[in-house]
Amino acid sequence: MITTVSQPITLEEFWDWYPDGYGRYELHDGSIFEMQPIGTHEQVISFIIIELAVQIKQLGLPYLIPKQALIKPLDTNKSAYNPDVLILDQSNLNNESLWKTRSTITQGKTVPLVIEVVSSNWGYDYGHKLIDYETLGITEYWIVDYLGLGGKRYIGDPKKPTISIYQLVDDEYQVKQFRENDALISSIFPDLNFTAQQIFDIAN
Repeated sequence: MITTVSQPITLEEFWDWYPDGYGRYELHDGSIFEMQPIGTHEQVISFIIIELAVQIKQLGLPYLIPKQALIKPLDTNKSAYNPDVLILDQSNLNNESLWKTRSTITQGKTVPLVIEVVSSNWGYDYGHKLIDYETLGITEYWIVDYLGLGGKRYIGDPKKPTISIYQLVDDEYQVKQFRENDALISSIFPDLNFTAQQIFDIAN
């Protein structure tokens, strides 16, 4: 991720600045970051989206997977995140005042699941975003760390490729971690049928 401006800006200024149809950007505490994922990162994202899309279709769920959309954390006008994978509940989009004009989500109940695929900026995924997604009330949050980049306090020692699935329980995230041939367990998609290793193999 590359900081593109140094002076703090507001979310309103970020929306007005955002180039139409070009690039992926996030706003962190008033600073714009350009997202520049590598090819393997994109392969992992694509695999996950395809698998979840199959689940959505088979179960007839009212979900969509936008190509680009922003999540605005609570109580701030200087941050907005553009997740790697975002599942939206279409039945609540009419209650999202910024959706039609700014492609921005402000309510956790609109987001059954959000996924971040870890790159060199892993601190944001395990730190700021984790806290903000929890506070917003997003039901489930996956951190897909296919290179084992996260800090030891997050994924253990020795560090290994790990998928951390955080589920909201009594307004707090509880985490379960999956490695190697562990089958992923999701409260949003209970019929998932793939392992952590299948995701990791995409990057090899």
